[in-house]
Amino acid sequence: MTRAEENYIKTIFHLGGNQAQLISTNAIAEQMETKPSSVTDMAKKLADKNLLNYIRYKGVSLTDLGIKTALSIIRKHRLWEVFLVKKLDFTWDEVHEVAEQLEHIKSEKLIDKIDELLDFPKYDPHGDPIPSKNGDFQERDKQLLSEMPIPSSGVCVGVKDTSAAFLKFLDKHHIALGHEISIVEKEAFDDSLKIRIGGKELQISNQIATNLYVKVE
Repeated sequence: MTRAEENYIKTIFHLGGNQAQLISTNAIAEQMETKPSSVTDMAKKLADKNLLNYIRYKGVSLTDLGIKTALSIIRKHRLWEVFLVKKLDFTWDEVHEVAEQLEHIKSEKLIDKIDELLDFPKYDPHGDPIPSKNGDFQERDKQLLSEMPIPSSGVCVGVKDTSAAFLKFLDKHHIALGHEISIVEKEAFDDSLKIRIGGKELQISNQIATNLYVKVE
């Protein structure tokens, strides 16, 4: 598979392609910032390789082989992120773009060795589950901070937005995975939240709250 083909397979999976539902070519085009006609051309190629089912004017769905391939790519990506943070001292806002390049390395032996070196991690630096070699992974029981009742507390276990800008914002305000977050109050006007973290109170927007995952202890 080419790098472009792998990127399409991974994108379709993230859009819900591991389910029976069809993913529209427009949704894929928007996610990949390309033309729907380009998506259609690629969909036909991937269908010829038995990686997805393409139904004209309706969309695509991944085959079993497509799902297996997507999980393999995601496994590589997330293992590389852990490796970069734990072994090379990258920060969590730096690793995504580098892992985007490294995920296309073909050597399964290398990936297995990295997995072993890292003691078989279950989650990446952003809290996302890492598929095993067999494609198994365990989703955390979590919910968005914006959906929690007032008042309540939980431990930050993941982020929905993995952009460098958002992660740098979290670093600036000392919000990280494993930190306990308590919701003090919610502003009715704009749904912003007053939270307590690390003994300090902080006002955050609804946009921030809808991008933080927490687990209630």
